[in-house]
Amino acid sequence: SSSPAQVPSARLVLATNLRRLRADRSMSQEDLALEADLHRTFVAHVERGARNISIDNIEKLAKALQVPTFELLRAEH
Repeated sequence: SSSPAQVPSARLVLATNLRRLRADRSMSQEDLALEADLHRTFVAHVERGARNISIDNIEKLAKALQVPTFELLRAEH
């Protein structure tokens, strides 16, 4: 069985997925922020795992990236 230390936090998974999906789309943090109607510094903080984020804002980011909301929280295996 895996210990909790081996499981990344949801915040870290979100940060990693956000950076990857944004890069895949050649979007800047500014582009993503504008598309999601969020502030660029907020997006930067989320990408660093420095901010707790509401489910509403996760949904906004997912819509801006054109992925289902759950994709942002799905850990890579």
